[in-house]
Amino acid sequence: MKLQQLRYLVEVAKQGLNVSEAAEALHTSQPGISKQIRLLEDELGVQVFIRNGKRVVDVTAPGREILRISERILREAKNLKRVAEEFVNEEEGSLVIATTHTQARYALPATIRSFMQRYPGVKLSIKQGSPTQICEFVLDGSADIAIATEGIDQFPELISLDCYQWNRSIIVPDNHPLLELRRNVTLADVAAYPIITYDFAFAGRSKINRAFEAQNLSPNVVLTAIDTDVIKTYVGLGLGIGIIASMAFDVHRDQGLFAIDASHLFEPSTTHIGVRRDAYLRGYTFSFIEGFAPHLKRQVVEQALNTRGEE
Repeated sequence: MKLQQLRYLVEVAKQGLNVSEAAEALHTSQPGISKQIRLLEDELGVQVFIRNGKRVVDVTAPGREILRISERILREAKNLKRVAEEFVNEEEGSLVIATTHTQARYALPATIRSFMQRYPGVKLSIKQGSPTQICEFVLDGSADIAIATEGIDQFPELISLDCYQWNRSIIVPDNHPLLELRRNVTLADVAAYPIITYDFAFAGRSKINRAFEAQNLSPNVVLTAIDTDVIKTYVGLGLGIGIIASMAFDVHRDQGLFAIDASHLFEPSTTHIGVRRDAYLRGYTFSFIEGFAPHLKRQVVEQALNTRGEE
């Protein structure tokens, strides 16, 4: 049994049972993958995949368990390599951050700049996606940590570490009637206009919905987006008012738009860091986490990993 055979198994499953796509992803040949998987099945004495001719069409019952164990073995092999790298070269390596647009664009720049100055030998990458996608990036090993407001607590394989709380603002174009109010804006005021805001899976959208529901209001959401800059663009075109994370508004860059504080209208949201429970984190990963959330010092993160790993 070879690690490469396990990689082939896992990649075929990851590619929706498409052996050709698995071969392309692993830069090898389709016949080579098929041969190695059959050799492994012969050694184990069970079939992992159900085939129809040359096509893989499903996973057998024992195959599902074999895949689960294979994924764990590959993760531990990766952890072994990280342990060795930690002692051979403490300040060189790679770090992949999976996060949403709002975090990448508005919350992370200062942390990333500081990290790159401190660790010039570390190749830093950012993978953007929806909260579900970025959690899956961490689970499949293509990212080291996830940073998001939603979704991390839905994956039991991840620990979720609280970073900071934030709230929202209403953004409107110049001369909008809401700017003329001489009192705090209300949800009824907001509901009177077409609304442009985040897609449901992003940035605490559920809290926005609950706030309106609690007052029996039906907001007229005419456009949703995953990108805060897209929301601001369409607000600027006069298509509606926006509800965005307050940190995403820049008075200097967002000329022609105005932000109205809405923290009294919505529950605050919390941004979290997600890490695999069985992950081995390099020293510089702990430094990145602490740089982003100063209260998450190395010992705090290690305690969370150790404690929750025993649950």
